[in-house]
Amino acid sequence: MATETPAAVPVTAALPRRRSFLGALWRHRSSRVGLILAGFTLAVALIGPFLVLGSASSDPNHQDLSQSLLGSSSGHWLGTDDLGRDELVRIVNGARYTLVMAVAAVAIAAAAGLVVGAVSGYAGGWTDLVIQRLVDIILSFPGFLMALSLVAILGTGMTNLIIAVAVSAFPRFVRVTRSGVLTVMRLPYVEAARSQGLPPLRILRRHVVPNALGALIVQTPLEIGSAVLTGAGLGFLGLGVAEPTPEWGAMLGDGRDLLFTDPTLVTYPGIAIFVAILGFNLLGDGIRDVLDPRHSTSR
Repeated sequence: MATETPAAVPVTAALPRRRSFLGALWRHRSSRVGLILAGFTLAVALIGPFLVLGSASSDPNHQDLSQSLLGSSSGHWLGTDDLGRDELVRIVNGARYTLVMAVAAVAIAAAAGLVVGAVSGYAGGWTDLVIQRLVDIILSFPGFLMALSLVAILGTGMTNLIIAVAVSAFPRFVRVTRSGVLTVMRLPYVEAARSQGLPPLRILRRHVVPNALGALIVQTPLEIGSAVLTGAGLGFLGLGVAEPTPEWGAMLGDGRDLLFTDPTLVTYPGIAIFVAILGFNLLGDGIRDVLDPRHSTSR
């Protein structure tokens, strides 16, 4: 999934006070829907498994072939798959694996991209040139193809999946951080700090980076949505988490052979993926509009 790199957010609006910022997000239509959908997805991941303990089987990997391919019922609200596993239980438990993978990968990519992008923008010269050409090389590969190649090299499993998705997202964080740093570097107070002879690391840490985080904040929820899609795509191909982990993409892959027999086996995981991606994308767009009203498209 190609994720649009947002323009640098003005420094004056980059980091508003927490209460006013959250209030503005809630008043904005897109971000309000995004907050509801993303919050619902996170709530399912955090507390959902405890809510299905009363189901016919609270174990997402419990098999009962006598109960295979059942429709919706009081005992199995979303039915069962070909191995008799409860679909609702698997989707609810799968939210943890999918979101943990996405959030962990984006957190790693954001942290690394923040450091590398800040150094690139502040140092300039050959340092900036070398870093940006390396970033160009990574960006020349489609993000999903990069993640697919890394998983093929490293092997399947949650850890390798997180690494692959993080590497594919890393260059975009470098770019948005560098853009923000270059914007802040032109401001008078940074020049004043330099003229006072302050160490470059202190200038970066206290004056430049905190005021260049606007675009990074916007990019983060967008990348979480992209990571969910990338992880689901790899899981669909059988290159995600190990079987029989109930990850949403892997559930899609398991149900594709039964698409015409029981289409709900791909419908329900697909809806879960759609809701998660839509929520984080709308949240990212809303944050962008709140931080930079000049780019606002809806209120």
